[in-house]
Amino acid sequence: MDLRNVGQSGLRVSAIGLGCNNFGRPLDLEGSRAVIHKALDLGITFFDCGDVYGRRGGAETILGEVLGERRKDIVLVTKFGRPMDTEGKLKGASRRYIMSAVEASLKRLNTDWIDLYQYHLVDPLTPVEETLRALDDLVHQGKVRYIGCSHMPAWQVVDSLWTSRLYNLARFIACEDEYNLISRGIEDELIPAMTQHGLGLLPYYPLASGLLTGKYQRGAPLPPDSRFVTVTDRNYAREFMTDENMSRVEALTAFAQARGYTLLEIAMSWIAARPLVASVIAGATKPAQVEANVKAAACKLSADDLAALDKLTAQA
Repeated sequence: MDLRNVGQSGLRVSAIGLGCNNFGRPLDLEGSRAVIHKALDLGITFFDCGDVYGRRGGAETILGEVLGERRKDIVLVTKFGRPMDTEGKLKGASRRYIMSAVEASLKRLNTDWIDLYQYHLVDPLTPVEETLRALDDLVHQGKVRYIGCSHMPAWQVVDSLWTSRLYNLARFIACEDEYNLISRGIEDELIPAMTQHGLGLLPYYPLASGLLTGKYQRGAPLPPDSRFVTVTDRNYAREFMTDENMSRVEALTAFAQARGYTLLEIAMSWIAARPLVASVIAGATKPAQVEANVKAAACKLSADDLAALDKLTAQA
C-alpha cells in the first residue's frame, strides 16, 4: 500500500482509506470487525470516522472496541459539528461545544488522541477565529494532532487559513469532500484554492455511493443487500440514480469495457491519480469490498486513458 503525505503536512496515510460510516448502521459489531480486520490486513492505515456516524456515536464506539492495540498503527480521523441530539443542542463549532465533543469522541474511541480532527459542517453562528483557537488548544494539549475541514466552501477555507496565519494558530491541512467521476463540482473553486494553499484532498463517495461499481443498472431491481435498500432514513436511489447520472455510468461502463477495465477499476484508479488526493475514502459493508477497492485502485491507467476520462466527464 502506497503512503502519501496529506497536503504539505508531515502526516502520512495509506492511498486508500476506510470510510467508517457503515459501522453501527447498517453493520453490527461483528460485521464491522470483519471489515476493519480486512482493512488492516491489506495495509490500510487511514480510518475515517465521525461522531455522528452509526446513529450518533455508534461507529466511534465500534472502532474503539475493535482496534485495541492496533490503534497505534493507524491514522484515526473523526469529526465534530453535526447534531448529536434530536433537540439540536449538541452541535456547532463554539469553544464550549468543541471541548465537550472531543472528550466524548475520545471516550468512545477508547484513545488518548485523534490524528486528524475535522470540522464537519460550517456553524454560521460561531466566528471561525473562535473555532480555530479551540482547535489550536486541543493540538497544544496533545489531544489532536492535525485539523481539517469538510463541506466548507472555498472562500471559507481560504478565510480560515488566513485567520490561522494572522493569529499563529493551527491550520487546516486537508479538505474532505465528495469527489468522483460523476461529481466533479469541487474542481471549480475548492481545488484551485487547495492547490494554492497546499491542502490535501480526502475524497469521499469515490464510487458515488456504489453507483460506479456497476451493480446498479437502469430499470433493473436494486440489489437487496445494497445501501440503496438497507438504509431507510435516506433515499440514496432517488438521490444518485438520476437519469443524468445513469447516462454517465453507461458511458463510463462502455469506456472501461472498450479498454479492458472494469468500471470499479477506472473509478478508483482515476481518483487515486488526482494530484491533491492523499487518501481515497471508500466505505465497505463486506471484507470482499475492501479487497476489491484496494485491488481496483492498484490499476494504473495510462496518461491517455486519464485524459480521455477527464474529457468524458468534464461537465459532470
